Amino acid sequence: MIGPGTLDRLLAASPYNVVRLILPAGTPGGGAAGTGAAGDAAPGEAAPGEIAAGRLHDWLADGVLAADDSPALYVYEQRAADWLQRGLIGLVAVGTDAVHPHEGVMAGPVAGRRELMKQTRSNLEPILLVYNGGRGGLAAPGDASRLTDLTADGQPPLACAVTDDGVTHRLWAVTDPGVQAAIAADLATRTALIADGHHRYAAYRELRTEMGDAGAESGPWDYGLAFLVDADEYPLRLGAIHRVLPRLSPAEAVDRAAEAFTVTQVDPDEAFGLLAAAGESGTAFLLAGDAGYWLLTDPDERQVEAAMPAEASHRWRALDASVMQELLLARLWSIKDNERDVLISHDAAEAVRMAADSGGTAVIGNPMPLAAVMDIAAHGEKVPRKSTSFGPKPRTGLVLRTFDS
Repeated sequence: MIGPGTLDRLLAASPYNVVRLILPAGTPGGGAAGTGAAGDAAPGEAAPGEIAAGRLHDWLADGVLAADDSPALYVYEQRAADWLQRGLIGLVAVGTDAVHPHEGVMAGPVAGRRELMKQTRSNLEPILLVYNGGRGGLAAPGDASRLTDLTADGQPPLACAVTDDGVTHRLWAVTDPGVQAAIAADLATRTALIADGHHRYAAYRELRTEMGDAGAESGPWDYGLAFLVDADEYPLRLGAIHRVLPRLSPAEAVDRAAEAFTVTQVDPDEAFGLLAAAGESGTAFLLAGDAGYWLLTDPDERQVEAAMPAEASHRWRALDASVMQELLLARLWSIKDNERDVLISHDAAEAVRMAADSGGTAVIGNPMPLAAVMDIAAHGEKVPRKSTSFGPKPRTGLVLRTFDS
């Protein structure tokens, strides 16, 4: 999610920043403002997708963007002082059993991303997939990981950049058909978890279905752009995603939460540490706003059970994210999860600031265990939307894929 302040900074940085394509509704002349890909144009204005399509066409015509001369897979590396991540950017087939979603989506954002993809005839940014490449047991890494490292360690990069967070990004093109075939053969034996990009992958599927219903035969919409990381070689970090409820005052939130939780007001300097400690032994949340911080622990088991969907498994009901969505938001606070009333932040401090600025309440949670995410996905269930934050994510703008290339 790109906040308004970050959006303004990126727009000022360059007339060709990729944010002008992926968030056309939030840019000058881009229709309705916002941070999602969707957006209805005002009367007489072009739709955001049309704006983005026109910009993409102009950038290609002017040489700002250029298609590679030959088909390629791309090795992409992110390096900081204390960590390194490498993976492959390429196309994955859409709608196969090999790609496992683990998180729910909302219809509005999916529709916005589908229309942006349809209008621009492009995948403007990759989804993030993680898979197990072989080192989890005694097996050596598969060809995909081996050849990824061989490329990065033995060849000069195609591109290199350092972003303002101090991360160095490097990119290599893999054009040798034999190497491509070996990588593809290895990955064909794997399954992958969607770590980031559930709405984009759902948009991939919707566009593919739409084109098929319109009578189109197989085409570029049968594949989607993805960044694949071997979690055995380069484990991703899993963080929490927090909620901000701008229309719920802290006083009301605390009063209602006390009906099902033990609520303790805590010192702001100790709040986040107490949340982490409480999360080690059970479900815990931190409520915050302009009036202070409150720790929520020990949810009433009977109320938790009563709030859960009848069809949900025990593993799903035990998730903090499920307790937050079904008990806190829906049952105690009577708030339906939606983009207007439930804002999202990946940063706890930012969530607290957003709550204080709006007079609302921030709900800070602990990261979901990776084992729980994998278990949910393996059994065909999905965690509540925006419950997991895998990282580091690929930077948008390094590799775009157009349908017409």
